[in-house]
Amino acid sequence: MLQTYPEVDADPGVRRQVLSENETLMVVAFRFKEGAQGKLHNHPHVQSTYVESGRFTFTVDGKRFDVGPGDSFVIPSQARHGCTSITPGTLIDTFTPRRDDFL
Repeated sequence: MLQTYPEVDADPGVRRQVLSENETLMVVAFRFKEGAQGKLHNHPHVQSTYVESGRFTFTVDGKRFDVGPGDSFVIPSQARHGCTSITPGTLIDTFTPRRDDFL
């Protein structure tokens, strides 16, 4: 059964929308305005990030790198991470297990 989830504010200039989920997996879109930040944080979930559009600078456990459309990478459980959008864009993040705090 298809379920639609609302888009909500995540951080200033960042909107979040759950695209699909079950108890073991969740797919989420994050839409960033230029210069918006995903604040540094960590969580127990393994996260895979795919850059649908835009350019971003990421920090993962103190290492900085830039990504753009088509790039993808995995963030390990408990790794401290965040990003800044260089241009407006959308990140598609997959979490395992599901981020219950996003529901």
